[in-house]
Amino acid sequence: MASNQVDYAVLRATRDGLIAQRRIEVGQVVAAGQTVFTLAAGSAMAQEKEIAVIVKTANATFWQNVQKGADAAMQDVQGYSMTFQGPASESAIADQVNMVDNAVNRGVAGIVLAPSDPEALVPSIRKAWEARIPVVLIDSAISDDASDYYQSFLATDNKAAGELAAQAMIERIGKEGKVAVMSYVAGAGSEIGRVGGFVDYLKANSEIEIVGPFYSNSQMATALNQTTDVLASNPDLKGIFGANEPTAIGMGRALAQSGRAGQVVGIGFDGNEDLQNFVRDGTLAAIAVQGSFQMGEKGIETVVNVIDRAKVEKNQDTGVVLVTKENIDTPEAQNVLY
Repeated sequence: MASNQVDYAVLRATRDGLIAQRRIEVGQVVAAGQTVFTLAAGSAMAQEKEIAVIVKTANATFWQNVQKGADAAMQDVQGYSMTFQGPASESAIADQVNMVDNAVNRGVAGIVLAPSDPEALVPSIRKAWEARIPVVLIDSAISDDASDYYQSFLATDNKAAGELAAQAMIERIGKEGKVAVMSYVAGAGSEIGRVGGFVDYLKANSEIEIVGPFYSNSQMATALNQTTDVLASNPDLKGIFGANEPTAIGMGRALAQSGRAGQVVGIGFDGNEDLQNFVRDGTLAAIAVQGSFQMGEKGIETVVNVIDRAKVEKNQDTGVVLVTKENIDTPEAQNVLY
């Protein structure tokens, strides 16, 4: 086989969430149980510059949709290859720190990063800055005093998204009663804005009593158990908010299993197939859906622009859409659902 007939592939190790890049020859048989994502083809590895995309976990459909966006952007990029990786869970912060440090040590051309913690990732991002490796953040911010170390931040305006969910809740239950807040990883940049926006809006615009927040660590089973307990201990609960994909899925399943779907107004966040089905069958009244595909796509485009010394905006809003049974089949909703 000719030496120039090569593809670059990502091999996913599903148990630990790690993803590694290597070169495979066209037609090579890959070991059973491994998933191959072809990223770029045609040129030698030494001639291509690596863009490392590092997300909060490789094991959630939200982040897999980010990868789809990044893959789409790579189709229009010449001279670069991409690696995509994330820890086994969003709470495995030390693992993500190691991934960023390893990318810096490899001398990658650029990093697209969804930081799991606003403080813990700062030293690693600073190392990239010191090595003159551009960093584009997606989804979650880092501490304000580290803003010099990254070149652009692409995300949902999480405070506005939380407020949008709170408005939807008030429209459906009124301005009194109990609302439970099912959150994910305490202190994550997106969580601070999103849950804070939701809670602060309710406090400022209603007499609603907040139950929680409860933290699932982005584990669906944990969210299911927590929601089951909340429903059992609060028979007068009027509403419940699930603040990210695995949390909202667990919340929706608990509502269905308890027989209180449709009685307690559920509002979720993100838009995978499970959550779409919950909206269609009335288990959830609405879901606030981020532009996850856009984060990946624009993340790659932005880091390449930085490498090419083109001007980029420091902050870019990737948007959010409130999806209900009434609008779920509209183009606006379908463009963000996944």
